Amino acid sequence: MKILFLERGSVDPDGIDLSAIERLGTIRYLESLDREEQICAASDADVLIINKTVLTREYLSACPKLKCVCLLATGYNNVDLDAARELGIAVCNVPGYSTDAVAQLTLSFILNFATHLVPYAESVRDGAWTRCRSYTYYGWEIRELAGKTIGIIGFGNIGKRVAALAHAFGMRVLVHTRTVPSDRSGIPFPVSFLTLSQLLQESDFVSLHCPLTEQTRSLINRETIAQMKKTAFLINTSRGAVVDEQALTEALNSGRIAGAGIDVLDREPMKSDCPYRNAKNMLITPHIAWAAREARERLIAEVAENLKAFQNGELRNRVDILRS
Repeated sequence: MKILFLERGSVDPDGIDLSAIERLGTIRYLESLDREEQICAASDADVLIINKTVLTREYLSACPKLKCVCLLATGYNNVDLDAARELGIAVCNVPGYSTDAVAQLTLSFILNFATHLVPYAESVRDGAWTRCRSYTYYGWEIRELAGKTIGIIGFGNIGKRVAALAHAFGMRVLVHTRTVPSDRSGIPFPVSFLTLSQLLQESDFVSLHCPLTEQTRSLINRETIAQMKKTAFLINTSRGAVVDEQALTEALNSGRIAGAGIDVLDREPMKSDCPYRNAKNMLITPHIAWAAREARERLIAEVAENLKAFQNGELRNRVDILRS
């Protein structure tokens, strides 16, 4: 079986062991982002392993031998599933591999906004403390998380993990989700399930953990931002397009909300015309929430298991058989 592994550098910048995949076929690595070069290489492949490469109907149709696409990700909105089904191409994702890593970065954003850790550390490096006539100086207000309210939009694995961490800090947990669980016995702490409007109005921190669908695209927009507290912070570690970037930039620059922590953009990598480049009180990271080494090791192991299952005729993490 011929395996074409695209974007190896996105998951393996530091020597992750890929032997579990390499044992399953003849593998070729290709880093080029040139689509013509990719399609030329993929035209002879039985399996494509991708991260963020967009597989359109045209792309898939140009790969006559292709039998399986293995995603190095949980999200699969970059693959035309209708085309894959029609062409008989299996598509497998990896759910759950980065739950702890994403939750960890989410809390890192929240903790920074509560403590202003980054600006304090930068100011000390710039010499502010050496110029201080007192033992300490107060450049930014520091607040405790205990007693504050977090609103979590989306209550899958990551949303649940963020809720547990927030509860451990003594925060009140609100949730808005498409499907409210009927049995809450598995949630070992108090959670209130609210409408989106109620959650936005009551939350000190709003954290996004929902997939990108037609229903969630631009879910955070001028209208929904207007319902948030002026002292609230928005955290997005889900998908960039869940937020209207121009609306959020305007809200930050006008002081409509207090700040935002953003790990994902509508277009990646960041383009020169991205509105966020002019946004105040925004902390941006380059889509790294999922990238903890342990998470990437789990990811590779799961992709190998997905491919092994496909070779054995088993259904494992197959998103192409989901209803559209």
